Amino acid sequence: MTHAVSRLRDARLARSEKPFLARGSRAQRCPGCRVPVSHCLCALRPQVTTGAGVCLIMGDIEALKPTNTGWLIADVVADTFAFGWARTQVDPGLLALLADPQWAACVVFPAEYVAAERLITEIKPVTGKRPLFILLDGTWQEARKMFRKSPYLDKLPVLSLQPEQLSRYRLRRAQRETHLCTSEVAALCMDLAGESHAARTLEAYLDVFTDHYLKAKKFEPMNPLDDAHRRLRELSAPHD
Repeated sequence: MTHAVSRLRDARLARSEKPFLARGSRAQRCPGCRVPVSHCLCALRPQVTTGAGVCLIMGDIEALKPTNTGWLIADVVADTFAFGWARTQVDPGLLALLADPQWAACVVFPAEYVAAERLITEIKPVTGKRPLFILLDGTWQEARKMFRKSPYLDKLPVLSLQPEQLSRYRLRRAQRETHLCTSEVAALCMDLAGESHAARTLEAYLDVFTDHYLKAKKFEPMNPLDDAHRRLRELSAPHD
C-alpha cells in the first residue's frame, strides 16, 4: 500500500544523483515499513477513519529517513497529505489543498514564535469544514525555517500545543525533552479534534514501530505478546 509520504519518498529518490544511505543501510529494509525485513511490522499496520486530516510539509530528505514518523501518520490516518518544502517554490498541490473549502487548516507550532492574534489552543467545529493540521516535519532548525519562510502559511491560525508528557520517541535525539516527534504531535492534534481512537492508535503504533526498529538494531527477537503489541491489536480490532 502506498500513501502520501511513500510517494514523496519515491519522488525524492527519483531526482537524487546518488543513493541515500541511512544509518544501518547494510540491513535489507522492508519498503513498506522501512524496518529490517527480519522485524517487518507491515502486518500490524492500522488505519483509522477520521474527520480530521494531516498535511505534512517535509524537509528535503525527511521522507528518506527510516526513522521518520510522518510515515506512521500516513499509515494510520487515511487523509494524510505530504509535500516537500523548498524556499523558492511551492508545490501547486499544497496550495490547492489549502484553498480546498472542505478543510479548516491550521499550522501547529510553538506559541513563543507566533504573534498572539494568530494563536489558538483548541479546535472549534466549523460547519461544513474538517480540521486539517499542518505539521512541519524536519529537524527543529528546518521547522523554524519553514515557518518563517512560507508566506502561504502566514494567514492561517497557529495551534499551540501544551503537552503534559515528555517525548517517548527514542530513535533520534531531540534538542529538548519537551520536543515531541511528528507522530506524537499528530496524536495530540487528533485528541483536540475529538478523534481519541486515532490518537491512541498513533501512540500505540509509534511504540510498536520503535520496539521493532530498536530490536532489529540489536538483533533481538520480537515479543508479539507484550503490552505494546497487545494495545495495538486491541485498537486495531473492528469497532462498532
